[in-house]
Amino acid sequence: MWKEENNKLTKSFVFKDFTQAFGFMTKVALIAEKMDHHPTWTNTWNRVNIELSTHDAGNIVTDKDRVLAKAIDSL
Repeated sequence: MWKEENNKLTKSFVFKDFTQAFGFMTKVALIAEKMDHHPTWTNTWNRVNIELSTHDAGNIVTDKDRVLAKAIDSL
């Protein structure tokens, strides 16, 4: 479940290993590029942490972030 805090949507994803985590990030990158809306994220081995906010709106959560979060969840 995405959490909205500090003007960001945040969520952590845990995978079997680094390869699965990296594959997930690649899929997210393709979606984000098509939307021209890019996440802030980190990856450590099998964990991917994502933060979403809209920079053009003053770094707050907007519908753009919610749409991207939903697309990420559909993966």
